[in-house]
Amino acid sequence: MADDCIEVTGKVTAVLPGTMFRVELENGHQILAHISGKLRKNFIRLAVGDRVRMEMSPHDLERARIIFRLKNAVVHKNTPIHSYGPRRPSR
Repeated sequence: MADDCIEVTGKVTAVLPGTMFRVELENGHQILAHISGKLRKNFIRLAVGDRVRMEMSPHDLERARIIFRLKNAVVHKNTPIHSYGPRRPSR
């Protein structure tokens, strides 16, 4: 958004009331973060263990805004998207 924002990545360690999250940065620091309007508008769910990208103001390094939820698992091209369970033999 703004030119003076610092972009960092971290891992959600706790979900707090009021759409606030405790996030641990890659360097080990714990900060308080809230979700951006786009994530709220599109109902993006965040849980403990999710990796997120955040914007921080250089004036307050204890708070951040979560702007993106990163993919956690590696998805292979041949993996089926849906599992329909075991197939029943036709009679």
